[in-house]
Amino acid sequence: MKPRLYLLLLAAGLSIGGCDLDIPNPNSPSENQVLTTRDGIFSLAVGLQQFYAGTALETAILATGMSSREVAANSTFLNLIELEQGGTALPPGNANVVAMWSRHYRVIDMAGQLITHAPNVTMAEGTRSGILALAYLYKAMALGNLAGAFEQLPLDVQADGKAPFRPRSQAYTQAVALCEQARDLLITTPVSSEFTSKILVAGFNLTNTIQARLARYSLLAGVYNNDNTLLNKALTAANAVNLTQTSVHPYDARTQNPVFTQISINNYAPRDSLGTPLFEQGDGRIAFWTAPSATLSNPSRYPIESIRGFFDSSTKSIPVFLPGEIRLIRAEVYARLGQTANAVAEINAVRTKQASQDPYGIGANLPPYSGPTTQADLLTEIYRQRCAELYLQGLRFEDSRRLNRPGPPNLTERNRNFYPYPQSERDNNPNTPPDPAF
Repeated sequence: MKPRLYLLLLAAGLSIGGCDLDIPNPNSPSENQVLTTRDGIFSLAVGLQQFYAGTALETAILATGMSSREVAANSTFLNLIELEQGGTALPPGNANVVAMWSRHYRVIDMAGQLITHAPNVTMAEGTRSGILALAYLYKAMALGNLAGAFEQLPLDVQADGKAPFRPRSQAYTQAVALCEQARDLLITTPVSSEFTSKILVAGFNLTNTIQARLARYSLLAGVYNNDNTLLNKALTAANAVNLTQTSVHPYDARTQNPVFTQISINNYAPRDSLGTPLFEQGDGRIAFWTAPSATLSNPSRYPIESIRGFFDSSTKSIPVFLPGEIRLIRAEVYARLGQTANAVAEINAVRTKQASQDPYGIGANLPPYSGPTTQADLLTEIYRQRCAELYLQGLRFEDSRRLNRPGPPNLTERNRNFYPYPQSERDNNPNTPPDPAF
């Protein structure tokens, strides 16, 4: 069993974001003491992975999944009802919004501690490079998840609690830079066997994941910064991903699949037809992700299904990325650059894929695309494929905005554009901007 993070940063109730993270405990070693030891750095690196997979990831998938209609509230808890209603009914004190914010800033802080302290602790260079690459990657993933939910955000935590807010386009650009740092570091100094055996969680493909996230964030940064150089960078990174290799967040009896947990206790349930009006009859992915049910959600009475896919067991791993995302990133880049034939080819690689051709068993088994090939039509088809291929991957909220689906005040497909900033952040950080109207 690999070491777990017992010593710092996992105490419930920490106030994270622009706020001060230093809450002393006289019965524990000081942060500086822990972070000047090899064992302390190792434990923090393992704990970072476990905290993200077991705690932060849940909000990135389910909170945004509720806002983009992938899931329905299946409980009368007020926070879930507010999140499902969206619009002006979602207050800044909503517990799910606060959790989305605070958990991801805890990831950013933990990654930052590794980036600051790992270079000063004696260890093998290949172990240090792995730890630093891991920290760069997880900080990028946390920034990416936050930028998909909030219009502006701090790019780092700050000790005085007064971190400046930046446009989310800058957060995506920062995520690109972090992934590039991670990639380049591993090229210069490959990881050691010690890092692989003692620190990296089982099943997580670090190199492949860095390229996949670099592709994702370069696409988003390119779209929102209107920068074709970034779009081409997304294409280069996507082409570097090995689509036959898997990379997963693993779970066990102690760190359980958090999406399964929330659905199994009836807080959430999958919406009928994956929650999109664009689903196609005969799409094999419907049966991969859900099982038919005649049930209606409580209290809103939406048609819901039973969960399948990666979320029907407490110990089932969740993929860090899916091969279909990489093909659809390439399709979107080609469509935005006017390379229509290439875009259609990538779309068809996803549409016609059979389950046996996918390392996770995801297959649409649909006929090739035969619709119009204007850029707008291709982007709509890419959105359709992303809805089915990437269900509950924490992406639809961002996809819905970027690919011009109906949003507020029409609440059918997306009930918010961005979340309000947590009241706790506004109370402590004078730089907090006004909340977006929707």
